[in-house]
Amino acid sequence: MLVIIGTIRLPPDKLAEARPAMERMVSGSRAELGCLEYSYARDVFDAGLIRVTEVWSDRASLDAHFASPHLADWRASWPALGIGERSLVLYEAGEAKPT
Repeated sequence: MLVIIGTIRLPPDKLAEARPAMERMVSGSRAELGCLEYSYARDVFDAGLIRVTEVWSDRASLDAHFASPHLADWRASWPALGIGERSLVLYEAGEAKPT
């Protein structure tokens, strides 16, 4: 299992404009084979910070995600939305266990 945790930053006044593009990205990703979780969350203390969480079943699924049209569309929207800072880290995880 692969887990991606990170952030993207955009100007707080662009959040409403970014929301439809983010919705398309999240819904498209969630529909992909091998996507176990995909979410964006606004940081409650930093208005321009979006927290990203992704969980993928395997590398082939993640590679297919990287080649998806909705990811290309999302990245193409970044300049107009002022998205420049992005920090994502990939972790390889074992089997999920409830805590």
